[in-house]
Amino acid sequence: MEFQSVDDLKKLNKNKKLIKKLAKKYDAFLASEALIKQIPRLLGPGLHKVGKFPTPVSHNDSLTDKANEIRSTIKFQLKKVLCLGVAIGHVGMTEDELISNIMLSVNFLVSLLKKHWQNVKSLYLKSSMGKPHRLF
Repeated sequence: MEFQSVDDLKKLNKNKKLIKKLAKKYDAFLASEALIKQIPRLLGPGLHKVGKFPTPVSHNDSLTDKANEIRSTIKFQLKKVLCLGVAIGHVGMTEDELISNIMLSVNFLVSLLKKHWQNVKSLYLKSSMGKPHRLF
């Protein structure tokens, strides 16, 4: 796991191109609770705009547990398009784990919508190389 000090962040000097490059390089960021308040001052709004603002880590949290938690979370980015694709598992998972992930993600997505199930026209499940299967 790579890290950067406050001095390294100051060297970026709110340079939009460097901050964008940093945001593209990593999927997520972790920061200590003490440092989380300084990040907007050091980097500006760059990380927040791309949706990668750091997750706070307290001094008594385990870094490996927090990193695994971030790896296992998914983001639903609801935009103006009427279609949404989300990864809910991988090949090494058991059937039960996949089913629980599907149920959890579908129920969470429906809870985000204004009219809940009335906003959902259809749901499809698709593997990377397989045919899509209609669920709803």
